[in-house]
Amino acid sequence: MTRNNSQIYTGTTLSSLTLVLLLSGCGAGEQPKTPVAGTAPPPPEVGVIIVKSAPVTLTNELPGRLQAYRTAQVRARVEGVVEKRMFEEGSDVKAGQPLYQIDVGNYRSNYEAAQTDLSLAKQNLERAKQLLEAKVVSQQEYDQTEASFKQAEAAYSKAREDWDNTRVPAPISGRIGRSLVTEGALVGRGEATLLATIEQTDKLYVNFTQTESDIMRLQKAVKSGALKRSETTEIELVLEDGSIYPLPGKLLFTDMAADPSTGSVTMRAEIPNPNHELLPGMFVTIRFPEALDENAISVPQRAVMMSPQGQFVMAVDAEGKVGPRPVKVGNMAGADFIIDSGLQGGEQVIVDGLQKARPGSVVKPVPLQTVADAAPVPAEKK
Repeated sequence: MTRNNSQIYTGTTLSSLTLVLLLSGCGAGEQPKTPVAGTAPPPPEVGVIIVKSAPVTLTNELPGRLQAYRTAQVRARVEGVVEKRMFEEGSDVKAGQPLYQIDVGNYRSNYEAAQTDLSLAKQNLERAKQLLEAKVVSQQEYDQTEASFKQAEAAYSKAREDWDNTRVPAPISGRIGRSLVTEGALVGRGEATLLATIEQTDKLYVNFTQTESDIMRLQKAVKSGALKRSETTEIELVLEDGSIYPLPGKLLFTDMAADPSTGSVTMRAEIPNPNHELLPGMFVTIRFPEALDENAISVPQRAVMMSPQGQFVMAVDAEGKVGPRPVKVGNMAGADFIIDSGLQGGEQVIVDGLQKARPGSVVKPVPLQTVADAAPVPAEKK
């Protein structure tokens, strides 16, 4: 029994060995590589920038509010009953376009009567002039006739104006809001009743304030030569969702005096709004240039982090090791922070992949991709 089992075992082993050799010969050079146990994974990639000094335009961001470029109130200038509204609420209207029709009744009668009185007064004046030249009437009688003519002329002008005002026109071009009166309403009794409001919104004002201390600080920096005053007046609007409004605006003026109750100075800018995307009354953030720093170090905002000890960035040394660098952040340069202290230039600062960069860990720094670099290249048309 033992001898037979040995023979079977030996035969089986030889057959298996022969099969392995055959497979090895057939698949030489095609076997998948098996990872060696204990091999460390490659270091994670992080997006970095190499910081350096460069001229930058320092910017400031302040909250502001949009205001219509022009606002006009539509009011009834004569007393009467509104017969008709001739516009759609929320529509665009042109200057001079009729908006309301007020009952003309008495105004037409008064106009026609005044027109007749003026015609008679004019005839009387011409006759009196001829009689004065013929010395038939005295100068005093002529002066009385002339005074009557002027009174008739004034009455005619008033009657004509009242009749014209029964049709209420748009004082400016713009977008009209809701109507404050309806057909059948009595308007103009004792006061010029407000009927509606028109706002010109194809461009808007942006009103905002800056503290007196910030203005003084900037003036001192410019006077000392540390900064140069910015010559551009272009501004940007940062919308509520953080996006940048595509059309730039321009800074118009800064008040010459500070508000004693708030210690702030009022500023105004103008922003185009051809598609009426922006609305009066909206709150926005204004980003505007303040000065030029010819030797500044800047980093993207997302590279700067906070800890109980203060602000810091994560940097990668020559060996690929990550370490925190305490920094002090100053002004803004667009969407970037200006670093007042903590970086000298030449450091590799991590911007993307911070979640993979723990202090003391080893990473593979790669140049930070810009949006333009990361955008896919469109395929050529065949």
